[in-house]
Amino acid sequence: MRARGNSKTEADLADSSRQPDHVVQSIKEVVELEHQDEISMTRSDILARAVTNLSGSMPYVWLHVAWFGLWIIVNVGLGVAFDEYPFGLLTTIVSLEAIFLSTFVLINQNRQALLSDKRAKVDMQINLISEREITKLIEMTMQVQKALGIAPHHDAELKEMHKRTQIEPLVAAADSTTEDSTRPERAKRSARRAKE
Repeated sequence: MRARGNSKTEADLADSSRQPDHVVQSIKEVVELEHQDEISMTRSDILARAVTNLSGSMPYVWLHVAWFGLWIIVNVGLGVAFDEYPFGLLTTIVSLEAIFLSTFVLINQNRQALLSDKRAKVDMQINLISEREITKLIEMTMQVQKALGIAPHHDAELKEMHKRTQIEPLVAAADSTTEDSTRPERAKRSARRAKE
């Protein structure tokens, strides 16, 4: 029996056969990277993912509805009363379940955050390589234009594009924008605290 994820990936690849070769190759590379990420998962990662997937499903909700309903019926309706109202034992069990579930969710989220960071770094590297390649293409186009004796068109934006992009100023600008956008919220929180 095939896993759901694998059959979907295979269907995507089969459907991609109508795509150009470089697109199909890119899809295969992404699938291979995801497969490598799954291979590198520890047993605890696999368990955390399985528990998180189960607890985030409708069957899990219905299981709890049935469990709580049966618990209440047995203790109140049938008079067995091994856990009388307000159901202290049930509350303890549910609290312990919540503690464990939240831990599994956090483990899964931490793994997803690591994968997202890794992919973001790869994206940034690809973007930088692409930017350098495009800058080189602009330079080559300008050389062809010069070799053909075509008078250059004076375009300030094109001159800027011809320059290599410096990352540090972009990062600084992004950081200052992020800080500026959070300042009004911080000021509101400080004002609320001062009133209290």
